[in-house]
Amino acid sequence: MSSVKQSGSFTLGNREVWRLGYGAMQLAGPGVFGPPKDPEMAVKVLQAALDAGVNHIDTSDFYGPHVTNQIIKKALHPYPQALTIVTKVSARRDDKGNWLPALSAPELTQAVEDNLRNLGLEVLEVVNLRSMISAHGPAEGSLEEPLETLIRLKERGLIRHIGLSNVTAKQVEEGQKMTDIACVQNFYNVANRHDDALIDSLARQNIPYVPFFPLGGFTPLQSQELDEIAARLNATPMQVALAWLLQRAPNILLIPGTSSLGHLSENLAAAHLTLPKDALDVLNNLPQALG
Repeated sequence: MSSVKQSGSFTLGNREVWRLGYGAMQLAGPGVFGPPKDPEMAVKVLQAALDAGVNHIDTSDFYGPHVTNQIIKKALHPYPQALTIVTKVSARRDDKGNWLPALSAPELTQAVEDNLRNLGLEVLEVVNLRSMISAHGPAEGSLEEPLETLIRLKERGLIRHIGLSNVTAKQVEEGQKMTDIACVQNFYNVANRHDDALIDSLARQNIPYVPFFPLGGFTPLQSQELDEIAARLNATPMQVALAWLLQRAPNILLIPGTSSLGHLSENLAAAHLTLPKDALDVLNNLPQALG
C-alpha cells in the first residue's frame, strides 16, 4: 500500500492532515443505504487506509444511515491521536433511502449527537453544514438559522470547527461573518470546475477546499484525454484525475472513497504521481461536465 505522505499536508481546523484522505460514503450499501455486502471488507479497507498513512476520514451519520460511522468505530476505535474525522449534517433518510432536508435546530442537534454516539467521540473535530436548498447543487439562500444552531453546539463543546458543503461563494462569505469556516466541501473534479474562483479565494485565506466526487461520483469520469495521459504515464485515468487535483491548488484535500482494497491502493498511489506540464495543459482545457 502506498504512503500518502508524498501528497503533502495542509491545515484542517487546527490539525495538519495529509492532502490525500479517504471518504467513507461507499462503505454503506447500494445507494449509500443499508449495510454493505461485506462488512468485514469495509473494516479492512479502513484499517488499510490508516496503515498507508491516511489521517483524514470524511463521513456522515446519514450514510446508511448510521452504517458508515458504526463501521468506522468498529474498525478504528480507539482512534489514533493524529486521525481527523470530519462529518456533515443537515440531511436525513426515509425508509426508502431518499435524502430529505433536516435543518431545524432539533434535527441538527440530534444529528450531532448521533455522530458522536456512533463514532464513539466526545467532540466532533469538524462538522460540515451541507446546504439542502437545492438537490441539484449549490443554490443561493440564507443558511443563517442552521449555522446559528451549529455555533451554539460549538459553544457547548460538541464541535470544534464548522465547515460548509454544497454552497456558493456568497454563502461562504456570509458564513464567515458569523464564525470561522474551517473548510468548504463542494462537487469538483477535472471535468466539473465551476468552483475555480472559490478555490483560489480560499487558497489565499489558507482554508481547505475538499472536493466531493473527485472521480466523478456515481458516474465515473470518462475522457479520451485522461486515458491517453494515463497510458503514457503508466497510471490509471483515476490516478491522473486525482493527481491533477493535487496539483490544481495547495489547499485541495482529497477524499476519494472505495469499498475495495485494490481501488484504495490505486487511489492512494496518486500521491506519487506528478503530471508534466504538457499533461496539465491538456487537462486544464478539458471540456467541462464530462462526469
